[in-house]
Amino acid sequence: MTGTTEPERCLRVVVADDQAAVREPLAAVLALADDIEVVAAAANGSEVLAAVAAGPVDVVLMDLRMPVMDGIEATGRLTAEHPEVAVVVLTTFADDDSILGALGAGARGYLTKNAGRQDITRAIRAAAAGQSVLDREVQDRLLATARTRTPPAQPAQPLPDDLTPREREVLALIGQGLPNRAIAEHLFISEATVKTHINNLFAKAAIRDRPDAVRRALAAGLV
Repeated sequence: MTGTTEPERCLRVVVADDQAAVREPLAAVLALADDIEVVAAAANGSEVLAAVAAGPVDVVLMDLRMPVMDGIEATGRLTAEHPEVAVVVLTTFADDDSILGALGAGARGYLTKNAGRQDITRAIRAAAAGQSVLDREVQDRLLATARTRTPPAQPAQPLPDDLTPREREVLALIGQGLPNRAIAEHLFISEATVKTHINNLFAKAAIRDRPDAVRRALAAGLV
């Protein structure tokens, strides 16, 4: 008797964009991928939360500038209430506030709308696997921010020598925009252990907050 192999489950995706002219073609294009199923389309953050609650959902492809509830607020709500759901931002905007706001809220990926279908599907698959994808424009913007926000007379402080290899790994993953849960999954450790590493590296390196950690990781060449 020949054994049968169970087909791999499709990734369940919600597409969120306030413009139907963007949302509907994007959903149709994603549906062409064999491993992606678009289970809902949303015009604002409130509709995203409703779609996820009706679930199950694996990934939300999130626009940022939407009425009723914007993408950053919706991402923060999802991270707190549905941490198993990954968020990939797809937006026109690549300014500092948008990027740091989205990554700080827990987005695992950040793409601009210049991204092609392969870039978007790759980011969705990576996010579902607990990984992060930032497009080149976003990485360049973060690096430029890290440089310009440091006064020329005060170059970026190097990372201290007493950071452990694990603390450097955690800092690198923060630099990629991963929230604590995704870092824990990536390193096969608990979230509590991740928090301990973060507290230790923040204290050793005099890092103020998560955006500061992203800038320090970029400046140190960890990302």
